[in-house]
Amino acid sequence: MKVQSASGWLINGYVDPALVPQRTLYTGAQMPAIGLGTFGSDHVAASEVAAAVEGAAAVGYRHFDCASVYGNEHEIGYALRQILRKPLEREHVWITSKLWNDKHGENDVIPSCRKSLADLRLSYLDLYLVHWPFPNFHPPGCDVTSRSGDAKPYIHAEFMKTWRKMEELVGLGLVRHIGTSNMTIPKLQLLLRDARVKPAVNEMELHPHFQQPQLFDFVRSNGMVSVGYCPIGSPGRPERDRTAEDTVPTQDPMIVKIADRLRIHPAVVCVKWAVQRGQVPIPFSTNRNHYLSNLEGVIGEPLTRDEMREIGAIDRNCRLIKGQVFMWKEGQAWEDLWDLNGEITPP
Repeated sequence: MKVQSASGWLINGYVDPALVPQRTLYTGAQMPAIGLGTFGSDHVAASEVAAAVEGAAAVGYRHFDCASVYGNEHEIGYALRQILRKPLEREHVWITSKLWNDKHGENDVIPSCRKSLADLRLSYLDLYLVHWPFPNFHPPGCDVTSRSGDAKPYIHAEFMKTWRKMEELVGLGLVRHIGTSNMTIPKLQLLLRDARVKPAVNEMELHPHFQQPQLFDFVRSNGMVSVGYCPIGSPGRPERDRTAEDTVPTQDPMIVKIADRLRIHPAVVCVKWAVQRGQVPIPFSTNRNHYLSNLEGVIGEPLTRDEMREIGAIDRNCRLIKGQVFMWKEGQAWEDLWDLNGEITPP
């Protein structure tokens, strides 16, 4: 039975994955242009996240963004085992995982990837990312003042040792693509210069109040795809990542106006904008109505050119995930992590 909704047609609450836009990577591989994020480990039980993965697959999602540090890959593996029973084949699902900061060592990269594969019950990953460019470990649940005693700045020669092992994962057939996350233009310039296997994506914070136009354009112009986390402004982010200056894109009058026109939630407007702009949003939700609405919004009535232009004009340069826990010395400002002057911040 077909049921008409505000933004498209559903068949028994199911979106045909063939209708979801795809991003073509430099290898020719196709990545679904929306994924389900799975970072909820600080406030949602792993079993709930796993149930959301299974539920999202049932309504048409074919892209899942995971990470070892989220602490739920083992449970998600059970969900994937159910999802990947016939008729849904492995090659029809895109699965990403990430290398955590305490596993940058040359002897740690491959075992960490194998651990994620075992937990996820997979023989390969479509994409494996270096989660942060800093090998600075911090314990789960720490506050914003926490610092690793072994914290270091970004040192390109050391990062390349990690990257060589990432490249080796491709050669071993354990991953199909490798990429970066939370990088900056100066860091990416060095990596692109020295890499044997080019990063396929850069995952980064992207939402209407933090559009990162220079970095977004740099990534695209170098044949990579931008994967955007916090696409609706991350209302469930940890308390340590909140400051008084933070803004809420889903409450922006322009986003609300467009949502009213389309009779959809403002969060869906943010997701639609992201996909139409050319990035890959990975919103997280365990609520079926929410993740279904996001997926449906992607295939529904597009935003107009004027609306895309209007959203482009509300960028407030408001970074929500500032990364304070990755700083390497006392008295630093979090801006040091992001190379705002166009140069890698020195030690």
